[in-house]
Amino acid sequence: MATWNLFLTIMAVSMTTSGWSVYGLSMQYYSMACPFAEQIVRDTVNRALRSDPTLAAGLIRMHFHDCFIQGCDASVLIDSTKDNVAEKDSPANLSLRGYEVIDDAKDQLESQCPGVVSCADIVAIAATTAVSFAGGPYYDIPKGRKDGRISKIQDTINLPSPTLNSSELIKMFDQHGFTAQEMVALSGAHTPGVARCSSFKHRLSNFDSTHDVDPAIDTQFLKTLSKTCSGGDNKNKTFDTTRNDFDNDYFNQLQMKAGVLFSDQTLLASPRTRKIVNGYAFNQAMFFMDFQRAMFKMGLLDVKEGSKGEVRADCSKIN
Repeated sequence: MATWNLFLTIMAVSMTTSGWSVYGLSMQYYSMACPFAEQIVRDTVNRALRSDPTLAAGLIRMHFHDCFIQGCDASVLIDSTKDNVAEKDSPANLSLRGYEVIDDAKDQLESQCPGVVSCADIVAIAATTAVSFAGGPYYDIPKGRKDGRISKIQDTINLPSPTLNSSELIKMFDQHGFTAQEMVALSGAHTPGVARCSSFKHRLSNFDSTHDVDPAIDTQFLKTLSKTCSGGDNKNKTFDTTRNDFDNDYFNQLQMKAGVLFSDQTLLASPRTRKIVNGYAFNQAMFFMDFQRAMFKMGLLDVKEGSKGEVRADCSKIN
């Protein structure tokens, strides 16, 4: 694993400085066929975020939910048909937001460079733009992903559940090649977002055979969560105190036993991840550095190339 991480670090630098490619991707992939592709996506995303800063969390989450299922191939954007229920309609994806931003960028690109820029690349670029807009680290990513042709709701069972403990999270992320530290760094993407009550209400009553409520919740924070859920399953609670900012406050909240999801707070409870949480809470720069490396790596998951994928004319439909 250490060798793989070193490879990614060297490759990221090399791709940025010399245009190297990996898995058919490169930083300059569209330089000839659609030279303004990335700028169009970034301008579209920034315009949308200026109008609604809360979309940043949705666009970051969309990229994660895309890459963890079938790889980074925009399968999460495909609509269901009468013959197939797609990922988009999974309960795990019903809270995703920002589809209209992706569609807006795609429409502009199709008018300028028809059939060139993939939806998968648009999702990936949108996520990096959202991180930067919200105050997180700016980082570049290679382009050239192709769009997938498969999207099935049953595959979303492989998305991390908010009820998983740290050991289960480590195992799930390890199956995708991520270390425990990378898992914690990626979990920090929650910092600008919100969680629905339906994702954490199990912590508030009948928690387990010996506890009515999750003992890992601070007493005062428990009251806050309970008040939120009194409004129904769809009521939202911010992950930290700076909803629209990408910072390390998420980790500060974990230290105060004020993690919203069980899967959040378990990162502090486990000896395997506690030091990482404390490190990121103390040093935001370290969190930013590790986060951008982990996101770069995530963007390479099971990318499609050549005949294994396509460039969709409409992001919601297979060609």
